[in-house]
Amino acid sequence: MLFYKESQLKKSAFVASKKVGKAVARNRAKRVLRAHFIERADRLQKGQYIFVAKQAILESDYKVLSKRLNSIFKRLKLYV
Repeated sequence: MLFYKESQLKKSAFVASKKVGKAVARNRAKRVLRAHFIERADRLQKGQYIFVAKQAILESDYKVLSKRLNSIFKRLKLYV
């Protein structure tokens, strides 16, 4: 899940609730989201990005997740 708000600075936050799993699972989910964001950060518009990790992120493949995030960014027209 992604929340976006226009801003002059580019900021990001990564959140995972206890529904995702124990601390190790939550940290892994946030690391995966952070890695995908860093890959695309230079191509994204300025703004505040809040990524909320769900349980499915731990079970999905890296390439599948990458395609999903690309489609989300394109749908929201966040690429520069």
